[in-house]
Amino acid sequence: MDSDGLRGRSVVITRPAGTAASLARQVRRAGGAPLLLPGLALRGAPDAAAARAQLQVALGDDMLIFSSPAAVRFAAALAPLQTAAAVWAIGQATARALRRHGIAQPHTPARQDSEGLLDEPAWRDLRGCRVALIGAPGGRGVLRDQLMARGAQWRELHVYRRAAARLDRRHLEALRQLPASALVLLSSAQALEQLCRQLPPPARTRLLAATAVVSSERLAAAARAAGFARIVPAASALSADLLDAAIRAA
Repeated sequence: MDSDGLRGRSVVITRPAGTAASLARQVRRAGGAPLLLPGLALRGAPDAAAARAQLQVALGDDMLIFSSPAAVRFAAALAPLQTAAAVWAIGQATARALRRHGIAQPHTPARQDSEGLLDEPAWRDLRGCRVALIGAPGGRGVLRDQLMARGAQWRELHVYRRAAARLDRRHLEALRQLPASALVLLSSAQALEQLCRQLPPPARTRLLAATAVVSSERLAAAARAAGFARIVPAASALSADLLDAAIRAA
């Protein structure tokens, strides 16, 4: 990565509160000025005992899908991830999290999103197959509908939940001063929606005047609908891919 590829550009990081420190360091190493603007906060399941019992049942299923690194982290906090199932990760970051928690060889689709998983040969005929999706409420409806249509016995387990992040005066003041040359790293449509709902109009206008760097075609459509005029696609939601796309746009 070019050590000065971002040349003093302001880079808005919208990852959930408490999860953006590593990406912020990478932005600084690339010469950028990171602004942490969490779109969401992550919380554990409201009933940990019930979630633990459901996870222990799901670990006995045939195929498991972990939707994000947070899904792995919160699941592992409930119970050891010991399973004979075929374990799939939607994205390389999720696969790395699974390896850290004892899943030696998680599978990942070539295209790192729900559509990519659906294209994989292993998911074409699921008659009688017990499938569990481990994540948070919201999203992945296409995945559920398609896999059930292919015969899967579907289970959806929520080991964490997303909530609105707490934005204070410092966040709003930084946005009011945000230059139009800024780059906004986006990897969650839900985070984008929450920010647009939560920010007062002047701050939201400044955010939307920047260039959105998006991790998928679906997110590009969401960014366009939110009001971004300049949108740059990244290869995935991985930090390296988001930063590579940001540097191209700088």
